[in-house]
Amino acid sequence: MRVALACVSLLALTMGAGAANAQVEPEVAFNIGVTSDYVFRGFSQTDTSPAVQGGADLTAGVFYAGAWASQVDFGDDTDGELDIYGGVAVSSGGFDFNVGVIAYHYIGAPNGADYDNVEFKAAVSRGFGPVTAGAAIYYSPDFFGADEQASYVEGNLGYALRDNVNLTGAYGKQYLDVGDDYSTWNVGVKFGVTEKISLDLRYWDTDVDGDLSDDRLVATLGVGF
Repeated sequence: MRVALACVSLLALTMGAGAANAQVEPEVAFNIGVTSDYVFRGFSQTDTSPAVQGGADLTAGVFYAGAWASQVDFGDDTDGELDIYGGVAVSSGGFDFNVGVIAYHYIGAPNGADYDNVEFKAAVSRGFGPVTAGAAIYYSPDFFGADEQASYVEGNLGYALRDNVNLTGAYGKQYLDVGDDYSTWNVGVKFGVTEKISLDLRYWDTDVDGDLSDDRLVATLGVGF
């Protein structure tokens, strides 16, 4: 049901915005960076080691698509993650809406690992002066590993301290049908070192005890062009 609702919402937004954006010139942006630890929803994806990451994004009016890749380390032959995504981002009545789909592919994954998965995303946010508040939900009909249906719900806040300094935080809940549900949260500050270079310092934690899920401070240096 949630997959159907996400698809219907995406179709409705696409139909409503398609005619007005048919002649928009596409724009392409690239990014590359290095992080002290690639953390996804509170869990280290690199066995607490650094990773090189990068991607490309295409936008045409309200439509977007992109690809992003990172090193990973799951203790087996898997050595890379490639994400392909696309969707629609529109603004209405002071709110920003984002509906899309993300495909996760893991390079070098052992046979039978069942790491590859697809998630549907629906998000909304609104700005109140220097403050931005948002919420998002993700749903996968066949999640990573042994889990099948899975959902992730998140609330987030951002505060623009200055034009080039932003404080952000989020609290999320991951629901799994095989593994145990868990909560995760993060808070950090992102500095615009220059127009193209940024530095993000972020504290991550979960309610799961373990080397990959314990609290940690992560530094990420990125370049956009």
